[in-house]
Parts: sequence; structure tokens; C-alpha cells
Amino acid sequence: MKFPSIFRVNQPRRFQINPRHYDPVKEEIHQRTENIKRELEARGVLEYEDREELDRRYSHGSSIRGAFTSGSPIKKQPSTVMQSAGMMRMIIFVLLVAGFGGYLYIGPDFFYYLLYLGAAVALLVSLFKLKPSKKKAT
Repeated sequence: MKFPSIFRVNQPRRFQINPRHYDPVKEEIHQRTENIKRELEARGVLEYEDREELDRRYSHGSSIRGAFTSGSPIKKQPSTVMQSAGMMRMIIFVLLVAGFGGYLYIGPDFFYYLLYLGAAVALLVSLFKLKPSKKKAT
């Protein structure tokens, strides 16, 4: 039994979906008739209709079944190591720890050393990007 209350207590949200009409029997009958029509066209009993249209519409089975499992952009993995968020966090963390430790051991001059090192790395990266890549001729 629920006791009366002054305050309104939040209720958990419920999933509510209004399904679209989908009749699997009707779709199966339609696919069968199209398959029979294709077989009769292949035998030469019927004239060919727009073949590309039929292949595009009915050769892959149901348009609903399996549509959401074929892969999505959410599952896409990063293409390079530098695009990974975890790797970028680790690099930033290592730089911060190295900066703090270097400042404790060497002093303020450590930041100048880091600046020179960063400039050297940026120069090397830019030189390697300007260099044309060699492709194998096969």
C-alpha cells in the first residue's frame, strides 16, 4: 500500500514505441511471386521487366530483417593510434608527469629543454610528411 505524500516522487521512464505495420506473411508472398516471375523470365515464358529494379528491391530478402546488425558508424574503430582517445590521454598524462618531475629535478630550465625537444620532433614530423612515399611497382 502506498502512503500519500506531499512530494511527487519520480517514476522510472518506460520505453514506449509505436510499431510500424509489418506483415511478414505478405512480404514473403510478395518475395515468392517475384522469385517465380524471375524464374519464368529466365525460362523465356514471360518478358523481362526492369531487371535492375527487381534485383535492387528483392534480392536481399527483407528490408527490415538484419538492417540494424549490418554495422554502424558507432562500431567504427579509430584508423590510427593518434585518433584513439585513450592514447591521447596517456600522452598528455606522461607529458604532465614528466614536466612536473623535470621541474623538480632540473628546475625551470627543464621547460626550455621540452620546448627544444618539441620543436625538434615537430621538424622531424614535418620533414617526413614532405618526403614523397615510395610505392612498389609490381
